[in-house]
Amino acid sequence: MTLIKSISGIRGTIGGQVGENLTPIDAVKFAGAYGTWLKQNREKENYRVVVGRDARISGKMIQNLVMNTLVGMGIHVIDLGLSTTPTVEVAVPMEHADGGIILTASHNPKQWNALKLLNEKGEFLDAIEGAKILDIAESNNMNFADVDSLGKITKNKAYIDLHIIEVLDLPLVTVKPIEQARFRVVVDGVNSTGGIAIPLLLERLGVDVIKLYCEPNGEFPHNPEPLKEHLTDLSDAVKKHGADFGIVVDPDVDRLAFMDENGEMFGEEYTLVACADYVLSKTPGNTVSNMSSTRALRDVTEKHGGTYEASAVGEVNVVKLMKKNNVVIGGEGNGGIIYPESHYGRDALVGVALFLSLLAEKNISVSELRKTYPNYFMSKKKIQLTPDLDVDGILSTIEDRYKNEQLTTIDGVKIDFPESWAHLRKSNTEPIIRIYTEAKSQKEADALADKFIEEIGTIANS
Repeated sequence: MTLIKSISGIRGTIGGQVGENLTPIDAVKFAGAYGTWLKQNREKENYRVVVGRDARISGKMIQNLVMNTLVGMGIHVIDLGLSTTPTVEVAVPMEHADGGIILTASHNPKQWNALKLLNEKGEFLDAIEGAKILDIAESNNMNFADVDSLGKITKNKAYIDLHIIEVLDLPLVTVKPIEQARFRVVVDGVNSTGGIAIPLLLERLGVDVIKLYCEPNGEFPHNPEPLKEHLTDLSDAVKKHGADFGIVVDPDVDRLAFMDENGEMFGEEYTLVACADYVLSKTPGNTVSNMSSTRALRDVTEKHGGTYEASAVGEVNVVKLMKKNNVVIGGEGNGGIIYPESHYGRDALVGVALFLSLLAEKNISVSELRKTYPNYFMSKKKIQLTPDLDVDGILSTIEDRYKNEQLTTIDGVKIDFPESWAHLRKSNTEPIIRIYTEAKSQKEADALADKFIEEIGTIANS
């Protein structure tokens, strides 16, 4: 049981001790800190904040606590209810709001929840602003409104539909060819809000939708991280229904993965590669992904005459570099598509629409499409942290041992070998060290990851 405060928001497990878990008191404290920061950041008469949540069992409780804390500060709340992270991001500027809060712990299991905090652009706060909110929470220096100045809550359930309209209006989303292709698709909504949004989008595009776990009750039927080992039911359903492909999203719908017509993973890393290939073919330019993402994006970008650069892990870091490099598409290799033409946030709805546009244009199967991209294989492993583990010391030792290789240390340690790479870093969202590797075969990638796990164990015990 734990509470993690980072640039990714305030994340923790429900229940337990105050300050050690995400208890009601912690939810109120951090909502109050956010409201205080908002007022310090934007001096005006009336404040408005958009609030939405995924379908987690604890979501309604946490959302009510957060909204009523903001009301107590004199801030008006637009309550989207069950929503998606990208939908809340889109809603903030549409509502001319001062910020937004999404109640979701993304891919974490059901005992987790979190407050993800947005600015007036509907984008995640950077590390500096996030640190200010943490300082306010620690200081308890918050002022609440008097009885005549309390905020109000206004419900608005229209935003998933408005978000879908915004996606369909994107110039590169080719609605007619998609309709004519008559795709059949299985959607695994992991019993969260993707089960609402993704089928609605597909139906608007004339797709024959087969729903799997699309009841938004928060009872995740499998580990909600969209990885191959969690998706055997989706694989079976794709084959059983003779579908063209399968779609799976995480609980808050900012990560997207595809499964081909044979029930095999397209590769979560290749979601961004395929979408970028399509966008770059129409609007050449540069791309950005994080350091833990596949080299295939670099290859595809260079094929289209653009330049690729890697950022530190974390959506806010990717977005910052995307803006600096004026990129046409970017994101994270975990299936996160960031398309500035829509908004600066990972968006599975945008990813689905771009992927369908690409498939309709090429008129080939998903397995054939996958063969058109460079073949890299990734291993994603992790080591559980214990209180006595000196992570910074371990990474410093690794850095010293591999100083003669190509090193990047803006986020943990990334070692680029000629035919492979390894990235070791402390997670922003879980008490773990992540070990990501990539090579020309799965066997080599796994072996490289295991080598570093063994090496970390040796260093820790020395």
